[in-house]
Amino acid sequence: QVQLAESGGGLVQAGGSLRLSCAASGRTFSVYVMGWFRQVPGKERELIASINRISDRTSYADSVKGRFTISRDNAKNTVYLQMSSLKPEDTAVYYCAADVQGIWSWGQGTQVTVSP
Repeated sequence: QVQLAESGGGLVQAGGSLRLSCAASGRTFSVYVMGWFRQVPGKERELIASINRISDRTSYADSVKGRFTISRDNAKNTVYLQMSSLKPEDTAVYYCAADVQGIWSWGQGTQVTVSP
């Protein structure tokens, strides 16, 4: 199993920045892809960024491309999401996730609220 713990959420004004962190523990050697999802009430959880921990290849949803950056520090088993130029529509619970043999494992989530 892989355990994930997010931190760094909070309240920020539109146009501001936040950095989320996700510390992984457990069987981290089995994880090649990690990602960040977000979810708002009444909507499905949305994959917004992912990174391959070996190749460093990244992928982004169109809604965040150019504003958010995913990165990793393998030595610390930590993945980051740098969020810039935040908009009120970015308000959501953000979840870190690890792809373990094709199945996503989730963290507990952290709230990000962007005020107008």
